[in-house]
Amino acid sequence: MEIKRPLAYRARPKTIYEIVGQKHLVGENGIIRKMISNDQMFSLILYGPPGVGKTTIASVIANNFGLNTFKFNASTDKKAQLREIIEVSINYGALVIIDEIHRMNKDIQDFLLPHVEEGNIIMVGLTTSNPYHSVNPAVRSRAHVLKLESISNKDIIYRLKQVILEYKKDLTSTLEENVYEYIAQGANHEIRNALNSMEILNMTYPNTNITLDMAKKVLLKPSLSLDKNEDNYFNILSAFQKSIRGSDVDAALHYLGRLIAMEDLTSILRRMTVIAYEDIGLANPQIVSRMDACARGCERVGFPEARILLSMLTIDMALSPKSNSAVSAIDKALDEIMSGVTPKIPNHLINIANFEDKKKYLYPHSYKDALVYQQYLPDELKNNTYYDGKETGKYERALKDRNKQIKTVINKKK
Repeated sequence: MEIKRPLAYRARPKTIYEIVGQKHLVGENGIIRKMISNDQMFSLILYGPPGVGKTTIASVIANNFGLNTFKFNASTDKKAQLREIIEVSINYGALVIIDEIHRMNKDIQDFLLPHVEEGNIIMVGLTTSNPYHSVNPAVRSRAHVLKLESISNKDIIYRLKQVILEYKKDLTSTLEENVYEYIAQGANHEIRNALNSMEILNMTYPNTNITLDMAKKVLLKPSLSLDKNEDNYFNILSAFQKSIRGSDVDAALHYLGRLIAMEDLTSILRRMTVIAYEDIGLANPQIVSRMDACARGCERVGFPEARILLSMLTIDMALSPKSNSAVSAIDKALDEIMSGVTPKIPNHLINIANFEDKKKYLYPHSYKDALVYQQYLPDELKNNTYYDGKETGKYERALKDRNKQIKTVINKKK
């Protein structure tokens, strides 16, 4: 019996022109396309959701530059393995693909970074986590960080049709158009997932015209027939959130029903988590713990019973007082930072012994009510206000009063 590698593996793009999606990176003006056309290679960190092409792009880069390629998993592989890779490649140049780079420990990092800096190897790090939060700055500073986006259903369908033509000896069946849409909708934006589904259908129904009903019997993916395209699906999620935000409990329950009919529990819980923090927030912070309890309960019981938990929480959310003060506050701070406003931190807040012109840090717990006047914001921002408390709920009213009280006491101690 001949064992074939999975279709998703065999059909992995080998050139930049075969990659679908990620046009901002591999399209005509994309940085990776330019890098290859200019024959200039540099270390990268690629981050994005699973199945969007991080490993594929790394492999394509290696193929285009003719580099020896080694794979290293920062979570499971040991320093000795990396040492062997460096010893083999140091005189010839190599590309090292580091999976889960955000898990790289300091010992491995200290060994690797000089070789990256000196150009002995090219590093391509892969991660699903935002490297600006999860990757050590020393690693991040030696690579260009590139973000990969989720693959659209349109691009998934395009790739499925490409593969069917390329592997027609293996894929002997034909798919009706709504089957492509069904596969793409259930693939959660992962081409690998979609290719696996198409391969299973061909194995189940060889030399057959596969209909939607046939596909459903095999794949058992949630039916998204209520909404025929990706945009409509996300429109329902958006309408659901806006209905809760607008305190229309009946509209919120209607859109919840449409989402439940599609059996996409993960998306519902993800969106409700966002609503709890973004739209209700400090007006009713207990909603967050109720949201967590609902999520655990839903995962425990599944559908159809999960509909009861979701309904209960949706009613609670829709009729709850609302506040967006938390998201407004952090967005105001981020907008300022992203515009380049990052002045020097006051000296007394920096933990460096014998710092030049170091002012004494006043430990608040040594003072009455743990309050003492000292400047925390940089000089250029010392009069800025980011948090503007609302009065839509008892808890945030108390926070607003507390904030006012703190400022009154501090001003008296100036």
